[in-house]
Amino acid sequence: MANRQDPILAPPARRKKYEASFKLKVVNFAMEHNNCAAARQYGVTEKMVRDWKANEKALRSMPRGKCALRRGTPHWPELEKHVADMVNEHRQSGYIVTQNQIRLFALQWAKSNPDHSNRIKATVSWCTRFFERHNLVLRQKTKIAQKLPADLEAKVNSFHRYVIQQRNKHGYALSSIGNMDETPMNFDMVGNRTVHPKGAKTILIKTTGHEKSSFTVVLACTADGAKLRPMIIFKRKTMLKLRFPVGCYVHVHEKGWMDEEGVKLWLDNVWSRRPDGLIKKRSLLVWDMFRAHLTPSTKQRLARINTDAAVIPAGLTSLVQPLDVCLNKPFKDRIRGQWNEWMVSGEKSFTKGGNMRAPQLDVLCKFVIKAWNDIDAETVIKSFKKCGISNSLDGMEDDYLWQDEEKAEAETTPSDTEFDPYDDCLTNVPQDVIDLLMISDDEQEDFEGF
Repeated sequence: MANRQDPILAPPARRKKYEASFKLKVVNFAMEHNNCAAARQYGVTEKMVRDWKANEKALRSMPRGKCALRRGTPHWPELEKHVADMVNEHRQSGYIVTQNQIRLFALQWAKSNPDHSNRIKATVSWCTRFFERHNLVLRQKTKIAQKLPADLEAKVNSFHRYVIQQRNKHGYALSSIGNMDETPMNFDMVGNRTVHPKGAKTILIKTTGHEKSSFTVVLACTADGAKLRPMIIFKRKTMLKLRFPVGCYVHVHEKGWMDEEGVKLWLDNVWSRRPDGLIKKRSLLVWDMFRAHLTPSTKQRLARINTDAAVIPAGLTSLVQPLDVCLNKPFKDRIRGQWNEWMVSGEKSFTKGGNMRAPQLDVLCKFVIKAWNDIDAETVIKSFKKCGISNSLDGMEDDYLWQDEEKAEAETTPSDTEFDPYDDCLTNVPQDVIDLLMISDDEQEDFEGF
C-alpha cells in the first residue's frame, strides 16, 4: 500500500500594492476596450478594474507613486471632532500633546460612545491621517513657558518636599538614592538627519527593515554617580540559548516590555545586588507611576529589601526624573552611533532572499552596555541635583535646579511615531485599552485604499 503524503500547503498570498500610475494605466485601457480585457492585459481582477474606474477622479488627484489615498473623509467624524477639540484646548493651555495621548483619547472616547466609533483601532497610520485632515504636525518646542501651570508647580513642590522629608528622616547615603526608568528601543536606530548634497528631494537611509521591532531597556543609577547594570527585555516567549555579554541582565516577555514580574526580577537581580543593596541598607528609589511600580506585591518587595519609594506624579518625569532630564538622550545618541558603525562595517547575516537581518540580540546587548558605560559619572551626579533629589540639605546646591535651563534640549523618548507603554498618560489606563494601543499597523485588518 503506497504511502500517502499530506499535501504541502502554500503560504497565503500577500496582498499586492499598485501605484496610482499603474491604476490609471489600467483605467485608460479599460476605457478604450473593456474591463475584462484590461484585467487580462495587466493581470488584475475585474473587480479591481471596476473599483479603480469608480475612483478615477481621486486617483488623478493623488501623487502617481502612492498606492492608496489614506485621507479625505474620516470614517468617524464625530470622534475626530472631539479629538481635535482636545488637541486645540491642550495646546492653547501650553500643554504638550503626543501621538500616544491622541490615540489614547480616541480609544477612551470610542469606548464611551460606541455608536459613533465602531471598530476604530486608533493605529499610528490613523493618527497620521488625522494629522493631515486637521493640518497638524509634530513640532519642536520653541520655548518653555515662563511659569508652570499652578497644579504642576504644586506637584513639583510636593514631590521635592517629600524627598527632603525622607532624607531628613532616614539620612540616606548618596549611594542609596537611586532612579530607575524603562525606555523602549528599536532594532533599527535610525536618526532623522544625515549629511547629503544640496537640492536632493529624496533622502534614502539604509536599514535592515526592523524600524518597528522593539525591545525595552531598564536603566538605573544612584546619586553618587554609580550606574547599575542595564536590564534588557526582548520580545520573546522563551529565552534564546545565546551567550549574552557580562554587564547586563536579560529578560524575555511576549510583548517585549516591563510588567509586574519584570519589576520583581529587576529588584532582585539589579537593585538588590548593588553594594548597598547586598547589606539591605535603607535606600530611596525614585521612579514614575508606571502601573507595575505601584502594585501591592511590588510595595511588599520594596519593604522586604528596606527600600522607600518616591513616586513621581504623572506628567512630571521631564522635570524631576534624572534619567529623563539628563541621561536618556545621550544614552540613545551613543547607541545610535554604534548602530551606524555596525551598518557600515559590522558583521551581518542575510536571509535566503538577500535581505539583511537585524543585529543579533547579543550585539544589541553590547550596544547597550557600551553606551551606558560611556555616560560620565559626573553627569549622573549632576542629573540628580538638577532634579532636586540629592542637593545638599542646607540649600547651598539649589542653584543646580536652574543651571543650563536655556541650553536644555527637548528629548524625544521614545519616538513619537511608536507606542510607548511607559508614557505618563497611560498611568490609569485599563489593560484592554493598552493592548489595543499595542497593535501595529502590520496587524490591522482594515484596508482603506482603492
